[in-house]
Amino acid sequence: MVEQTELPRHDAPAGPEQCRQTAGARIGDTLSLAGALIAAIALTGVIATQVMPIQGPLAFILVSYVFFVAIYAVLVRLEETGPVMVDRVVAVLVHTGAFVLVLALTSVLIYPLLRGWQALWHANLFSQDMSTTGPLSPLTQGGVIHAIVGTLLQITIALVITVPLGITTALFLSEFPGPFSRFVRTIVEAMTALPSIVAGLFVLSSFILILGVDKSGFAAGLAITVMMLPIMIRSADVVFRMVPGTLKEASFGLGASHFRTVRDVVLPTARGGLTTAIILATARGIGETSPVLLTAGFAAALNTDPLHGPMVSLPLAVFEFVKSPQPTMIARGFATAVVLMLLVLVLFILARVLGSQTVAKKAKRKQRRAGMSRRMRDQWTRVRELSAQVPIRRTLPFSTVRPEPSTDSSSPDPGSPRA
Repeated sequence: MVEQTELPRHDAPAGPEQCRQTAGARIGDTLSLAGALIAAIALTGVIATQVMPIQGPLAFILVSYVFFVAIYAVLVRLEETGPVMVDRVVAVLVHTGAFVLVLALTSVLIYPLLRGWQALWHANLFSQDMSTTGPLSPLTQGGVIHAIVGTLLQITIALVITVPLGITTALFLSEFPGPFSRFVRTIVEAMTALPSIVAGLFVLSSFILILGVDKSGFAAGLAITVMMLPIMIRSADVVFRMVPGTLKEASFGLGASHFRTVRDVVLPTARGGLTTAIILATARGIGETSPVLLTAGFAAALNTDPLHGPMVSLPLAVFEFVKSPQPTMIARGFATAVVLMLLVLVLFILARVLGSQTVAKKAKRKQRRAGMSRRMRDQWTRVRELSAQVPIRRTLPFSTVRPEPSTDSSSPDPGSPRA
């Protein structure tokens, strides 16, 4: 006997399908985080008051954080599986690291601004030097224009030497592999960890003491170059390695030489990465203090000649201001630090703007200019056609208008003889 299959009958219509939430925070997760945090703080407080003393707010925060992670893991494990618990704990650790990093960066930016706020209000900080200002002078006197000019001159000298030399060296390492290129790469990697004081001593002994070069901004620029060059070479080398090999193979397949391939394919493709390399090298060199102190000295007056005379930089000026016991000098030091950060920010924005000019963006901008010029030409042609259709009445000047001859019969004819 064959049994018949009966399908279930659905008398009531099925409701809408419930969507499962795959992103965002659920209420249970939020409550678990809040409960673990409150329990950790309470447990740490009980231990600090009843069991063992915990001295300092930093120690209290660290102990509370350890308890918070442990309690949160237990709460998650009560409801979820082991892999989910591990995932939630790792997420908490990652978010904690990001929060600590942002907090440290914010404190680095805000603390000098708060300490140097009184000096930043005065315009003389950006227009005067310290040649006629003493430690007891008010904040309305003196400024750091000499340090700003010195920093710009020194970093310009360093960039003029570092950028072409670093790019050519990185091209040699990436385009011509071999035993010598591996040796050069090893030396560059070793120089990356070179202490800045060693670079200053090298320039001091080789250029100033042996060759007789004066302590000046040029010598400081050479010392900064020694610090910037390894960063520039390594960063540019990594960027050139990231250029797709298919682009170079296509260039070689079209008959281009190695030089034209590097010039027309490799360098335009790596433009954005080279900008980042320049920014990293500049950030390494612009904050150096000891090489500048050894090779350029310290000067309280403005010096615009990079070849002669001592020249101060912004980091060195910060060091000299902050070590003074006077509150006004300390305020000037923190204000100088804020000026240094603003200068680095301006250089970063400028480098990003110049480095973002890719080939595609240039072609698009060229097409936009061509379209604009074509529209203007069409409008001018239309205006000329309309002006040609409208008749223009031309009148002579007032002085050249002649009266029309009168048709009155009573007036005698000028040409006829008198009666």
